[in-house]
Amino acid sequence: MNTHHDGPDRAHQRPEGVSDTLVEALGALSKALETTERARGHLYGFHQLTGTADLELDRAVALLREAGHPEWAEKVRKEILGRNVIPGHWTFQIVEAYDDTYYQPFKDLERAAVDELAEGRAHLYEAEMKEARRTPGHPAHTARPDTTA
Repeated sequence: MNTHHDGPDRAHQRPEGVSDTLVEALGALSKALETTERARGHLYGFHQLTGTADLELDRAVALLREAGHPEWAEKVRKEILGRNVIPGHWTFQIVEAYDDTYYQPFKDLERAAVDELAEGRAHLYEAEMKEARRTPGHPAHTARPDTTA
């Protein structure tokens, strides 16, 4: 283990000439993207839950028939089973549209900003926050996995 230097690795050190305001701006951009990642996860949850519900309708239709209510079975099958969730769209199409229209352009822009403005060094804001909050010499507060107290 490397014990002679207990600070962030080069990939998490601020490049020369990068201001506090720029580090904060890139941190805010990164945080916004992380929030978008969470929103996308919720969108996938919506997609999977809606799909699960639609598949469960097969069971409901079969049980309604078995229970002697074929008219209700047919009503569920025709009216809800396989129905669009918004006009012309199943949930996979909503996910695809979100990815193409918003998520991927946002992800690409954030990466380009970090590449151009900070020499590709991501998470500078967080790395500097970690340095400010670490307790020097404490074994659970090392800067990197390859260092010890």
